[in-house]
Amino acid sequence: MYRDLKWKIPLILVVILGCVWLSWPLKEKIALGLDLQGGMHLVLEVEAEKAVTASLERMAEEIKRSIEEADVELDRVSADAETRLVRIALIDELDMPPVDKVLEAYPFLERQASGESRVLNLKLSDSQVKVIEENAVQQGIETIRNRVDQFGVSEPTIQVQGERRILVQLPGIKDPERAIKLIGKTALLEFKLLDEERSVQEALEGNLPEDDDILYEFIENKETGDVTKEPYLVKKRTVLTGDTLTGAEVRYDQNQFNEPYVALTFNNVGAMIFQQVTRENIKKRLAIVLDGHVYSAPVIQDEIAGGRAQITGRFTTEEARDLAIVLRAGALPAPVIILENRTVGPSLGKDSIRQGIQSILWGGVLVVVFIAIYYRLSGLIAVSALFLNLVILVGALSYFGAALTLPGIAGILLTVGMAIDANVLIFERIREEIRVGKTVRAAIEAGYAKAFSTIVDANITTFIAAVVLFQFGTGPIKGFAITLSIGIAASMFTAVFVSRVIFDSTMSRKKINRLSI
Repeated sequence: MYRDLKWKIPLILVVILGCVWLSWPLKEKIALGLDLQGGMHLVLEVEAEKAVTASLERMAEEIKRSIEEADVELDRVSADAETRLVRIALIDELDMPPVDKVLEAYPFLERQASGESRVLNLKLSDSQVKVIEENAVQQGIETIRNRVDQFGVSEPTIQVQGERRILVQLPGIKDPERAIKLIGKTALLEFKLLDEERSVQEALEGNLPEDDDILYEFIENKETGDVTKEPYLVKKRTVLTGDTLTGAEVRYDQNQFNEPYVALTFNNVGAMIFQQVTRENIKKRLAIVLDGHVYSAPVIQDEIAGGRAQITGRFTTEEARDLAIVLRAGALPAPVIILENRTVGPSLGKDSIRQGIQSILWGGVLVVVFIAIYYRLSGLIAVSALFLNLVILVGALSYFGAALTLPGIAGILLTVGMAIDANVLIFERIREEIRVGKTVRAAIEAGYAKAFSTIVDANITTFIAAVVLFQFGTGPIKGFAITLSIGIAASMFTAVFVSRVIFDSTMSRKKINRLSI
């Protein structure tokens, strides 16, 4: 048994040194939650009805394309967001059968009376509307989380509030305005051809063609800060969207004084569409539109294969980096409105940290005093194991990059109690064995052996509860679950393994006939 000390003692030393190394310096390694260090608190509302409108327009475009592919002559396919109708007008009512075949793919479009035999009115069902709105909120959460993760905020809280609202808490944020722009940008990327056959000026004067839109490029003078708008007459039809993007990264143009731009990479479908569009529109201009604003409108000089494009727009490096982040994370399915925006000051955090540290210190002192008085020298062994427990806990929190919150501090306090509880079980067992006349060595062995199953049972049930809290909890609840889970593992190691090694090490040096316990 004592031969095992040759590897047990080095293992304990490695664990101690490793945890100290992981957690040093402490201020830089452990992030604090919003309740301790302050930060940004946002409440957003998803304009889910706009997601319904976008879905309806997309369906109308898909239906139009499918009917045209079926060689059916169309008068018009239009979408009405207010009534949630898709209207299909045919040239000849005899072409209705192939249209019916196309509409089989849209069972959630309910037929309404139109009064004309060649016209179909299709209304989006209420159940489908609800599905689209719920998906918009869920997709919005995932998109915002992806953006925040790439922004580099430690332990953010992002969760649903009610039906359409999203709570976002960003602890320790240094640039709130930049974070708001990053989170709130819809990031709908579209490629649209310019209508170069008609006059932009005439469109501005009120003669806007039905199939066109007027979009603007905002040009900022970096020296004066003045912003000018350049109008573009673009076709309504979108030839390619950001849905097919697989990558977006910042690069620098060596020919333009190292100006940053965003390089885009499309998937196979996007690459095929982009190649076809550029092949069919050589010498024409293609507008790159983000959230309804033109970023650039280059002339297509040649067919572009390989699924690559770029967005230029007189960016700063930070602007280009943020644009790449939102494009990689994907577009929000619907715009979001900021309902609440407040900054949590650090004063609350300082008070909470001070009170939390005081509670740990006072709790620790009381536990140490009680254990030392009640269990004497054996109690000091338990205190040593308890101190190592805290070192392991801090090292593990540093390694996993977990943020410390007030509930996390509560988890640490609970861990201290559980670590001592395990030693109490062992020491009471040892006392019982000594009372029945066993030697010190035999009593220690029996005490640890008999208490082990009880300790394991208690810790496993608590660990299961912590896992459930982590899985289904949010924000502060997860912080509590993390510290509790790590603390349970650490207390098992220190109470059962480390304290036993200390006893065995002491017994191996000299014969002890009476144990101070």
